[in-house]
Amino acid sequence: MAIYKDQTFAERRDAAIAAKRALLDKFKQKPSADDPAVLAKQEERKAILEARAVREAEKARLKQERLAREAEERARQAAEAEAARIKAEEEAAEQARLKAIEEEDMLAAQLALEAAQKAKRDARYAARKSKTGRLPPSR
Repeated sequence: MAIYKDQTFAERRDAAIAAKRALLDKFKQKPSADDPAVLAKQEERKAILEARAVREAEKARLKQERLAREAEERARQAAEAEAARIKAEEEAAEQARLKAIEEEDMLAAQLALEAAQKAKRDARYAARKSKTGRLPPSR
């Protein structure tokens, strides 16, 4: 519903004129720039702005310190991770070296065992052939 339902055009016009006049009177009552109240309010605003600037500077300084600490922590963690990775690689290389040595030893032992078995087999064969009086063919 319209607010002007029961008002006539003249009443609405008079109300608009009164509202404009009230705004003009309010503007005219505004104190001048050299009024003590205005000067005090300006000083108060200036103090507030200075305090805000100090707070913002402190906040920025704290943020920079926090970012520096975080960067230092990330760098420390990265260095620790790199050291751990290098240590793990060295341990893996050492394990691989030990495994290779162990495999070589096992292979050498296997070859020695096979050679010993072949020597025993050859000795048995030679003994068997010597009983019959025949010599094995020369190689």
